[in-house]
Amino acid sequence: MIRATTVWNRNARFAKQRWGRLPRTVLTALRELIQKYRLSVVLGDMLYLNERWYVSHAGLLRIAQRRRCHGINVECLGEFSDPAAKQWAFKATVFKSSACKGFVGYGDADPSNVSPLVHGAEMRVAETRAVNRALRKAYGIGICSVEEIGSFAEPGLSSRESKKLPPQPVNGKNGNYGGPKVRDRLCQLIRQHQLDANLVKSYAVDFCGTKTLREASREQVEGFVTHLADWAEKDRNALLCQLNSYVGSKEGAA
Repeated sequence: MIRATTVWNRNARFAKQRWGRLPRTVLTALRELIQKYRLSVVLGDMLYLNERWYVSHAGLLRIAQRRRCHGINVECLGEFSDPAAKQWAFKATVFKSSACKGFVGYGDADPSNVSPLVHGAEMRVAETRAVNRALRKAYGIGICSVEEIGSFAEPGLSSRESKKLPPQPVNGKNGNYGGPKVRDRLCQLIRQHQLDANLVKSYAVDFCGTKTLREASREQVEGFVTHLADWAEKDRNALLCQLNSYVGSKEGAA
């Protein structure tokens, strides 16, 4: 009981630091989501946008991991995809156990329904959306995922700030931290705000929901970099508190 209260207080405090004073009904909904699904605002499992809570891809993957998901199968739907027009459609099937027949989810993406920050990565956006929908069906997650509404950036990122960030070409591969331009921007943020590089990498691993940073997709790394830049600009002290929570943990980005 004491641990549950501590977890709630930590998440509520972080949410208020991140989004300001929240209505009582919003905090009540947050408490229920944390208790029911063991989601964490601190780890980026949920985002608050337009007076609603949204679950993130990382949060869904952590739920699947805790509940021992047996596997996820993803396939591209060629008949609904047009590579030349950067239009993609995917089908994802989540298997909760070896005997499970599977929970199916579909996802699509094209330049008109994704954030400008991920233009050029529509294929991976469509795949992520399909996986998210399948996971939400499999585990009864009643709130929408933020990736499904076309934004990998934090809600706090204004349109003015978004215009400052030109679309990054997708020429990097996993293992290169999302490609040279994304990696260089991450290094620049670390230097600019005097952050501990190892702690940032540990946080990135948790944010992306992978075992190592090398396993994260480019879109996940881009989302993290945007999240880090926005947070460092708005409340560096809160960010430092978050990073310090990884002190002593095993560095997971190697």
